[in-house]
Amino acid sequence: MASAIMYREELKEYDYGPGHPFQGDRYKIFPQFLKKNLAADGNYHIVVAEPGNTEDLRLICEQEYIDFNYGFYKAANLSKEFPGDFFKYQSQDNKPIGTPGKVEEAARIIIGQAKAACDLIQDGKTKKAISIGGGMHHAKSNSGEGFCIYNDVAFSARYLQHKYNLDRILILDTDAHAGNGTCDYFYNDPKVLFIDLHQDPRTLYPGSGFTDQNGEGEGKGFTINVPLPIYSGRESMNQVFEQIVMPIAEEFKPQIIIRNGGSDPHVCDGLTNLGLQIKDFQMIGEKVKEMAELCDGKVIDLIGSGYNREILPYAWLALVCGVADIEYPLVLPEEINKLEKIPSYLSVDRFPVDILSVIGEVKLYNKQYWQCFR
Repeated sequence: MASAIMYREELKEYDYGPGHPFQGDRYKIFPQFLKKNLAADGNYHIVVAEPGNTEDLRLICEQEYIDFNYGFYKAANLSKEFPGDFFKYQSQDNKPIGTPGKVEEAARIIIGQAKAACDLIQDGKTKKAISIGGGMHHAKSNSGEGFCIYNDVAFSARYLQHKYNLDRILILDTDAHAGNGTCDYFYNDPKVLFIDLHQDPRTLYPGSGFTDQNGEGEGKGFTINVPLPIYSGRESMNQVFEQIVMPIAEEFKPQIIIRNGGSDPHVCDGLTNLGLQIKDFQMIGEKVKEMAELCDGKVIDLIGSGYNREILPYAWLALVCGVADIEYPLVLPEEINKLEKIPSYLSVDRFPVDILSVIGEVKLYNKQYWQCFR
């Protein structure tokens, strides 16, 4: 069964303006790269989803917040002022520079893609649905930050709960930054298992995601934070999957898996300090595909992050091929191989001492909730 790739050209409007770290060119770069390097040929088909509407947004957002975003970002795109306290609703990193694109409209497209992905899978039309531009995991119900204004990760889970009555949803966040917004949505919810693999929060925004932050109330033990030591690479990531992610997934028995994260754990990302190479993103995808055997192969994959434009299309394609089980030889041009050359101080991957210490902490804080950690 061919995988569905959600994409539409208007995603390029998710652009905070000249000089901002997050610009819309990623939504031109990757589709062109995909078309050039991997023909559909039954492997995938492109789905043009309708934007999410206000009713969809209200599953995850307060109406006052939606109204502000609609008015502010529309005015910003027209180089106009908008009355209201920007910092009541958004952080500095979501403030446009110069004239931005139609950011709020593009954000609704990302929500619409998540909705379509859920429907396609639950209606039996595909097993793997991939949303290009997804993974806005910092946004919360009444505030935005980290370049995110509407959280499509949280929307996917809430929508699956609301429309399809799913009660065992696994979210796996492999973005280099902790998914603090997604975490907030489900911190008390035992029906959503949130596993977050991210760079040590003492060294990277947003400064949360420690091993002892593992849920509250009925949701205690259903948030699993794995803070990766800086420069963690392939062997560290493999150990985390083998000792944490796979065992707890087998015990939880998810009905569907939602994964989010792009290329920012790459050693050359620029905004982060992890040590993955392009081949390692294919490994992550393959691990998710393997884990999805627990839920009849059902995966929603949300890919959007990454701040090195040279690396981004290769890593995104590696993720797609891994998750969707598409055969594609990852032959990298010489200029990418040079970028990927691991510096000598990273060559040992800080493995095994540092990562095994983190794994031990994760098991210690969660062993009373999961048999596999005892």
